[in-house]
Amino acid sequence: MYRCSGHLPELHTERLWLRKLRKQDSAAIFQVWSDPAVTKYMNIESMHSKEDAEEMIELLDECSQNEEGFRFAIIEKSSGKIIGSCGFNNWQLEGAFRGEIGYELASSHWRQGFMTEAVTAMLNFGFTTMELNRIEALVDPRNDASAKLLSSLSFTCEGILRQLQYTSTGYKDMQMHSLLFEEWKYLRK
Repeated sequence: MYRCSGHLPELHTERLWLRKLRKQDSAAIFQVWSDPAVTKYMNIESMHSKEDAEEMIELLDECSQNEEGFRFAIIEKSSGKIIGSCGFNNWQLEGAFRGEIGYELASSHWRQGFMTEAVTAMLNFGFTTMELNRIEALVDPRNDASAKLLSSLSFTCEGILRQLQYTSTGYKDMQMHSLLFEEWKYLRK
């Protein structure tokens, strides 16, 4: 059974390097998490300081140590710059063998295929290393770009979960998208 214990492997794609977020990444990731265009559909507000990013990275590190979730920094190989993050917000192995992914990308890198590469790497990791049967993504129904990304990776939109999340603007409905191991395996043939 998969155990994170606060340690994440490095994942590589053609253009990206995914590794565990570190405290020293706070200035770079703050640039992403402080952009209202990026956080518009996330369950967090835009950050106001590098210290906010440091606190979030520390929280994410605790989550990885407690087997509750983990986050990768997304690094563009050609520039060496952090352009976003992605990871598993949570997972459940015994009984369900499911995990929920989350991701965001600097607006300067939108519509260039970077997130497709990053999510594909996470799917490979989730289905092979973590041995998940089901990978889910919760998406704000207004976030067409995220829904299209998941659809392009063969996720199925299962419907709306009403008032699933509470944010500073009140309760929000969320779309549930999923991909099953057998579907992923079939697509890789």
